[in-house]
Amino acid sequence: MLLLVLLLLPLIGALVVAPMKENQRLARLVALGFALVELVLTAVTWLSYSVADAASGTRFQLELSVPWIPAFGTRFALGIDGIALVMLALIAVLVPIVMAFSWEEKLPEGRTRSGYFGLLLATQGLLVGVFAATDVFLFYVFFEAMLIPMYFMIGRFGGPRRQYAAVKFFLYSLLGGLIMLASVIGLFVASGEQFGQGTFTWTDLQRMAASLPESTQIWLFLGFFVAFAIKAPLVPFHTWLPDAGAEAPVGAGVLLVGVLDKVGTFGFLRYCLPLFPLASQRLAPLVLILAVIGILYGALLAVGQTDMKRFVAYTSIAHFGFIALGIFAFSTQAFAGSALYMVNHGLSTGMLFIVVGLLIARGGSRLVTDYGGVSKPAPLLAGAFLVAGLSSLAMPGTNSFVSEFLVLVGSYPREPVYTILATVGIVLAALYVLWMYQRTMQGPVRGAAVLGALERGGPGTMLDPGVAAKRDGSGFPDLSKREIAVLTPLIVLIIVLGFFPGPVLDVINPSVVATMNEVGLSDPVGGLSR
Repeated sequence: MLLLVLLLLPLIGALVVAPMKENQRLARLVALGFALVELVLTAVTWLSYSVADAASGTRFQLELSVPWIPAFGTRFALGIDGIALVMLALIAVLVPIVMAFSWEEKLPEGRTRSGYFGLLLATQGLLVGVFAATDVFLFYVFFEAMLIPMYFMIGRFGGPRRQYAAVKFFLYSLLGGLIMLASVIGLFVASGEQFGQGTFTWTDLQRMAASLPESTQIWLFLGFFVAFAIKAPLVPFHTWLPDAGAEAPVGAGVLLVGVLDKVGTFGFLRYCLPLFPLASQRLAPLVLILAVIGILYGALLAVGQTDMKRFVAYTSIAHFGFIALGIFAFSTQAFAGSALYMVNHGLSTGMLFIVVGLLIARGGSRLVTDYGGVSKPAPLLAGAFLVAGLSSLAMPGTNSFVSEFLVLVGSYPREPVYTILATVGIVLAALYVLWMYQRTMQGPVRGAAVLGALERGGPGTMLDPGVAAKRDGSGFPDLSKREIAVLTPLIVLIIVLGFFPGPVLDVINPSVVATMNEVGLSDPVGGLSR
């Protein structure tokens, strides 16, 4: 029942917190309490997961399966492998951090913090369902349902163009989901022909995969792939992300680029490769081309961004290209690197988004040109920006280096040309991160946002005026104790996973090996190592 509790607890928390409009402080405390309990239960789940059982061939653990809609062969079935487990851990870590960051964030007129925190909890619960579902139809339900709270967070709590961004996000995702639904139905029909009775159970569908004709696999694969490519997002399905990332409130943006986007790459590993192995091999060159284009395109556009939140969104597009490259290179090292990259990207980009939010809160502007010399009035903030930036560019000693290295080393033996092209993205990443840091943090104090805040002795537009009044007239303050508490866990994880990724890789590796076996290809690099 542990996974069921992980699923229901945040949803119950959302129902409890949302009506607390009259007592916003209590709403924040209750919401944070639910998130912390979820974190503790996720730790229990991690300890309950047996790496030895996974290595011996147990595909899913902590399973729960009860009839749901018997007429359609659907079951309410939950279970996790190592990849799903690390994604659940990522969600559990990020949500309390997001809440602590949003504790004093200024909201649009007429919006309540209870409603915002309630939507954060609802998003968490539905994401748990997405990663834990082992019935394909149940996965589809959660895949579509998770759009709803994120749509409202962007549309009701976001920036000036929030309605446009929310509608664009919703329509893109809904279109992908409807295309995937056609493939889900196709799988059900094919299973009925194979077994005499249709099923949506993942393990049954995976056993059927080898007997499906390649032409059928290709059509079904494309339905899932388009939905996941939109969510990932791969070029050219990416255009919703810069708008949604720029207009979303910072907390929602962290979940958007840190976790929700990973549903796409998780879907590649969980559904596209095991259920359609022949189609995955046949169409891999197309996906690899899109991945490399995404790496270079995202990096080049990140260099030229003037909006800091759009800058973070375009860096994510480049990073997702590396993840897709590792998945469709078909080696266990590349698979492991991609799965680890999903976790590390969530931490590094989540921290980068938070630091950008802290800058905007102080200066009241998202424009890069409005900032300069921030390291002088706010050295701790500049230091946090540097740590997040170095992690984003995969500096050795940070978490992202290990995952990016595994992706490139694992991809090269089978796809040397695409891997060499992708390495150009590493150079561009150093360019766009360090240039952004130099323009905003270094040199003399300059820029309308910094000078204006210092001159008026007041806050940026995103801080609640009541909170700003407590800052003793400091117009561009350094990190507060609460903000240090928000960033410290992320900095610790970035450094620890940079030097000791072994415990996470130990959890991921058996699922990676199982996925490689399901694809049916030999490993070009001879297996995994820590």
